[in-house]
This record gives sequence, C-alpha cells and structure tokens, in this order.
Amino acid sequence: FKFRGNSAPQYQTVPVTRGDLPQVVTATGQLNPVTNVQVGCQISGTIDKLFADYNTPVTNGQLVARLDPATYQAIFHQTEGDLANAGAALELAQVNARRSEDLFKAKLIPQSDYDQSVATLHQAEATVKVKKAATEKAAVDLQRCTIYSPVDGIVISRNVDVGQTVAASLAAPTLFLIAQDLTKMQVDTNVSEADVGRVRV
Repeated sequence: FKFRGNSAPQYQTVPVTRGDLPQVVTATGQLNPVTNVQVGCQISGTIDKLFADYNTPVTNGQLVARLDPATYQAIFHQTEGDLANAGAALELAQVNARRSEDLFKAKLIPQSDYDQSVATLHQAEATVKVKKAATEKAAVDLQRCTIYSPVDGIVISRNVDVGQTVAASLAAPTLFLIAQDLTKMQVDTNVSEADVGRVRV
C-alpha cells in the first residue's frame, strides 16, 4: 500500500511465503577470568611490605605480602614465658606431691594434706596444657603475618598499600585478586528472564 500526495492509492500484492523472523538478545557485561582467587589474611595488622602488584605473575606458595609482626612476636614471647612459668610450677607440684605421698605413707601428714598436693599437681598439669595451647596459637598467628599465594596465576587486583591497616574481624579482608588462568575467560552479564526463556542452542 502506497500513498503519495493527492494521487490515488496504489496497492501491491505478493504471494504469501515463509521466511525467518530473527530475534536478537543483547546484553552487556564484564569480561572476567573463569577462576578468580581472593587472597586475604586471617589476622589484623598493618601492611609492612608488598611483594606483588598489578599484572605480577605469582606461583603457588610465593610470598606476596607481610604484616608487621612486632605485636604478634611480643605475644608469642609472652606466651613462651607463661609456659615456662607454668612448667616450673608443675615441677614444684610434682616434688610436693611425691613428698606428700612419702609423708602420708609414713603417717606423718593427714589424708587432706596429701589430697591437696595431688589436686595441686593436677591443676599444674592442666595449666601447662592451657599455656602450651596459647603458645601454639601465638605461633600460628605469627606465621600468618606472612601472606602466600595459594595458586599459580596473575595478580589482577591489589586492594591494599604499604602502611594500611587491615582488620580481620567478621571476615578476612581481601588483599589481592589472582586470576588463575587468563586464557580462560568469561563474560559475566545479566540477561532478562523473558529473553533467556527464548534462547535455544
């Protein structure tokens, strides 16, 4: 059907045929590696040194950052001293318990004194276990001041700077984002559900 100005309408007819009706779904998104690994820290502290930056290739186990270890070193030394003190108290309790046992067998002290020495010995043994556990925890925290790469890859994001304080309270803060393999990429995008329902292979 065509109509131009004051001229009469003109009609054109064609036979009905079948054809393709294309329907295109478009979306925009961000190109990302298939596998991203977040490198964080389990303790709070100040970033002392960084050994990796953007586009730095890293390998599994490579040192990438270090927190200032001074506070955790002091805590570790303190727990070592507490453990040594508890060990000395245990030695004294063992000596007193043996002496009390000999005196009790010779009927030179009452049962209550012997029982008290045995109880003191058990308390000293428990204290040593508690102090030993505290020392082990302090040693683990000290080791966590050094941050290592968990995978082979390339650093695509560095979220901290030297001197910055990171707080590991409810969740571990992310220090680096490492792409494990940049030859495998994907587009992360949002597509309308109405469009997704019409997509076919």
